[in-house]
Amino acid sequence: MDTENTSLPNGYSAVPAGKIANVVTCLEMLEKPPAKTVRAPETGLSVERWENPDLGEYRALFRAVGEEWMWLSRLVMPDEKLSAILSEPDVDIYTLKDGRRRVGLLELDFRTLGECELVFCGLVSDAIGQGAGRALMNAAIDRAWERPIKRFWLHTCHFDHPGAIAFYQRSGFRPYASMVEVTDDPRLTGQMRRDAAKHVPLIEPR
Repeated sequence: MDTENTSLPNGYSAVPAGKIANVVTCLEMLEKPPAKTVRAPETGLSVERWENPDLGEYRALFRAVGEEWMWLSRLVMPDEKLSAILSEPDVDIYTLKDGRRRVGLLELDFRTLGECELVFCGLVSDAIGQGAGRALMNAAIDRAWERPIKRFWLHTCHFDHPGAIAFYQRSGFRPYASMVEVTDDPRLTGQMRRDAAKHVPLIEPR
């Protein structure tokens, strides 16, 4: 990720109505940390590789996991581009399953030599706070460092769960850069429900 863009000036910068400004934090780990204890019961909870997922099923899980946190990219990506990513040999897709139900999504991208990007890692709302996130993160760390990488990294944002950055730091990631991203509000473009992500104010153009 490019972190060399021109810096914003000190003070307030106006964001036009109809757009949202997102503070992004980049984090990395340079060696595998000791494993963290999982609180969730092991019975019925499993991380499974998802080979060449159906686009409709993938997007349904992506929306179920990420819509409340303003995950948008894979919902609006053209089918051909998304299909190409999901079928890449160096992109690994996993789901966390509670019995037969998919309750989590994990995506690891090894396409940059010596690195792994944690592209997506999240749970459906009713699985949050029960230890399932630790199970999914432990699996992410194990699978990332099975490859000969020197760096495991991710980016998150302040639209995400309020405990996300602290969770990543407890997992062994260290923040190293921050950016601001300005985009159209997807709730106004029809790409998300108007009542999604209530923690992000909806400001309509006058």
